[in-house]
Amino acid sequence: MGRLATEIARLLRGKNKPQYTPHIDTGDFVVVVNAERVVVTGKKAEQKVYRRHTGYPGGLREMSYEVMLKRKPTEILRRAVKGMMPRTRLGRQQIKKLKIYAGPEHPHEAQAPEPYEVER
Repeated sequence: MGRLATEIARLLRGKNKPQYTPHIDTGDFVVVVNAERVVVTGKKAEQKVYRRHTGYPGGLREMSYEVMLKRKPTEILRRAVKGMMPRTRLGRQQIKKLKIYAGPEHPHEAQAPEPYEVER
């Protein structure tokens, strides 16, 4: 999961292009399919916990990796990529270019996306 997330963040920021500039959005849209098949190594599947807060007192909610994989498999990868993006207006703009789908189908065929293979 981590190696895939770093590659996605690199494509979103545009660091793979010769005209890359840190303060300009030169990145591409990225469509990820089969997000439900993402794997982690070691004991992370049992020990990793995702936390969020509702905004109310005592509103801390926790969800383990295994439960998150069953309920929201796309959220796991989105959070991993978001953690690698800059925490600025530009980073928020660039993360919106990420489209993640749990299965192999996606509605972006009309844009003719090019497959990008990530080494294992």
